[in-house]
Amino acid sequence: MQEMGFWILNDITWIKDNPMPNFRGVRFTNAHETIIWAQKVRGAPYTFHHHAMKALNEGLQMRSDWYLPICTGPERLRHNGEKVHPTQKPEALLRRILLSSSNPGDIVLDPFFGTGTTGVAARHLRRHWIGIEQDENYIDKASRRIQATEPLTDDRFLIATPNPRKQPRIPFGLLLEYDLLKPGEFLFFSGDPEYKACIMVDSSIEYNGSRGSIHQIARLIRQTPGNGWELWYYHDRETEEIVPIDRLRQVLRRQLYPELGESVSGD
Repeated sequence: MQEMGFWILNDITWIKDNPMPNFRGVRFTNAHETIIWAQKVRGAPYTFHHHAMKALNEGLQMRSDWYLPICTGPERLRHNGEKVHPTQKPEALLRRILLSSSNPGDIVLDPFFGTGTTGVAARHLRRHWIGIEQDENYIDKASRRIQATEPLTDDRFLIATPNPRKQPRIPFGLLLEYDLLKPGEFLFFSGDPEYKACIMVDSSIEYNGSRGSIHQIARLIRQTPGNGWELWYYHDRETEEIVPIDRLRQVLRRQLYPELGESVSGD
């Protein structure tokens, strides 16, 4: 691919949680496949929904080793008990690929269409698709699968996780100015009442004689960098619960920027 002028962004290893064993025992079990992510022109803009992948990976940056099972169960196409296609890909794999690197309305090309898993994922995520396949049996099965797939109808479901750095910045002090928190109230580190800091009138917080921002004091306690919005909790006046202060930031963002709707999130 590099000799053809493509620039490789990542080679991803799909590690199969449940690989088919090599029954003859004459070679290793094929337990992974390689996915190449490349662009035509090095340095050109490309689509990558980093924060959507991070959300999909429980808040951690997604790595290039993907642990997903092979296609099994009702998803596996069979005819008279036999597999229709020997290497039918799982829909979860194609959905992750499309979600990470395309947008609704984009065109997706699969030159080896097989039984149409790419088309199924594209239709579900409201991407357009082009499939190339020479086997008429596969074409028939792919057409039936895609026609039976319901695309997501509500635009809210298609909004990729937004990049928090592109969201309007909300300083911690605004929570005091809008009376969501008050000087003299306490914040609790990781929700633990044993670690509490007092909110000062200038929006700094004081903990054991040290004074600084929510991020500085969090770093002082953890001895590692940390996001104060995620680490400090407050006592909710209405519910009596101890909840993250980021909840207040999101409330204020929606109040100040109603045009952003429900897609606003914090970081």
